[in-house]
Amino acid sequence: MTERTVGIVANPASGRDIRRLVAKASVFPTAEKANMVQRMLTALGAVGVGRVLLSTDLAGISAAVLRAVRTRRDPWPDVEFCDRDQLTETARDTTNAVRRMIDDGARAIVCLGGDGTARVAAAACGDVPLLPLSTGTNNAFPQLREATVAGLAAGLVATGAVDATYRAAVLEVAAGDRVELALVDVCGSVSPYVGSRALWEPELLTELFCTFAEPDAIGLSSVAGQLCPTDRETPSGVALTFAPPEQARWVVQAPIAPGLVVPVGVRDFRRLPAGEIVELVPCGVVAVDGERELELRRDTPATVRLRLDGPRCIDVTAALTQAAALGLLITERNVNDDGHLANTRRARA
Repeated sequence: MTERTVGIVANPASGRDIRRLVAKASVFPTAEKANMVQRMLTALGAVGVGRVLLSTDLAGISAAVLRAVRTRRDPWPDVEFCDRDQLTETARDTTNAVRRMIDDGARAIVCLGGDGTARVAAAACGDVPLLPLSTGTNNAFPQLREATVAGLAAGLVATGAVDATYRAAVLEVAAGDRVELALVDVCGSVSPYVGSRALWEPELLTELFCTFAEPDAIGLSSVAGQLCPTDRETPSGVALTFAPPEQARWVVQAPIAPGLVVPVGVRDFRRLPAGEIVELVPCGVVAVDGERELELRRDTPATVRLRLDGPRCIDVTAALTQAAALGLLITERNVNDDGHLANTRRARA
């Protein structure tokens, strides 16, 4: 049934960038990603999801799940593999998989990866609810959740049992004919090339824009989170400019990457209202959600603006709270005085 279909995208490359060398970032091995998918399958089956569409890969995640499907005895949904597109081992694989899943009737998409994977999935999922789970480096946007609980939430939303989604904000970066969307932050740097993509040298940074700024975040948004805390439901973001620590008005000890806490100088900061168009410094590169994406030239102006029409995201806490209020995961039993079961019914508040 279309209304009981969930898509799962597991990025085999997430959690393997250069920050494993310059910091002490955690590693999510292929086996754990495959195990997370299997735990989600158990949860999805428990709440009535009958069909799961799973991305394929060359690293062994989908192969491990296939082996488990063939030997599993517990009730799992039917698993179908999205294998109609040739794998490129790039972000295009995520885009293709999400679009295939939506075309095939997925009512919710779960993606395993970091901020970059979530950004690519969000750009492809349209209005279908998205649940990003952390298996990357700087997991500022994806949720750090046990896959079993996440599977319950995704399944409850996909089957229509609960309505527990929120609309995320995005930052739109436009440079020439190219447009990129960021779920967390956009950062300017004087570094001349995209290179290894990851940012870890604060002395090269010029300006930062955030959709939200949580004080307990990891990554560049943690700088704004200490100066101007802003939650995900606030309809405005944060903009700040960097400065060398010896010239800065504020110096923030910021966890810009796992295992990397460094002093970051800030000249000024302010609230960023939705819709305001800000012109970026016309040189260097622009990083989107912590990864360098655009190389800017002085003859190509670039702008950034905050939009409030980002992807619909699943709120795991809200989904399970609604389930508790409705008794969706509870079976009430009517036991006679002699201890025998008279009847059972699904509990409702």
